[in-house]
Amino acid sequence: MRRQGLLWLNAALCVIPASLFAGAAVEGRVELPKSRSAPVQAKRYEVVTKAGVLSTQPPLAVIYLDGNFPRPASLPTKEVAQKDLTFIPALLPIEAGTNVQFPNLDDQYHNIFSYSPAKRFDLGRYRPEERPIPSVTFDQPGLVTLRCDIHEHMRGLILVLKTPYFVMSDTAGRFRLDKLPAGRYILKAWIDSRTTHEKPIDLKDGQTLHVDLP
Repeated sequence: MRRQGLLWLNAALCVIPASLFAGAAVEGRVELPKSRSAPVQAKRYEVVTKAGVLSTQPPLAVIYLDGNFPRPASLPTKEVAQKDLTFIPALLPIEAGTNVQFPNLDDQYHNIFSYSPAKRFDLGRYRPEERPIPSVTFDQPGLVTLRCDIHEHMRGLILVLKTPYFVMSDTAGRFRLDKLPAGRYILKAWIDSRTTHEKPIDLKDGQTLHVDLP
């Protein structure tokens, strides 16, 4: 009986596509800047500016695989909300071509806009009950700074990437990217608007590569 069970299991495994087991992974740690003291009114993940540099507080990194990848037929819609006079999340990495909605969860008007070269837009003033929810499609790679012309302290960032393979680090800089295609690529870690670390890597199917940046 036991032998029959093993034979059945082996037969079942033979019909499972090998692609389900394919893919590489990369994990490691990014060295993050020391956390700065934020203003009292600032929320935990408020984007802060210092000498023209945009980053999150506490510092976070966006780790991504740089290479030539096929464009998907469609991408899921993402969201950046306004709540308690802050952008949530304060930093959103997306693939180029993604549509982002901007729901207003505060009981007052907001007006979200950006003058960034990667995407210029102005959504106008709107309250939470207004429908449809304003949205923008980000089709060019680059860093987009979000602002509100009613609440000057509000800042947010959208990092538009030409890759489907990216992840945000935790506050200790740890990260893991799964289900990656085999091949030679550049692994990059975006730290702030002036700092991106990178390292060439060679991925093999079934392999988990450990990489620390920088």
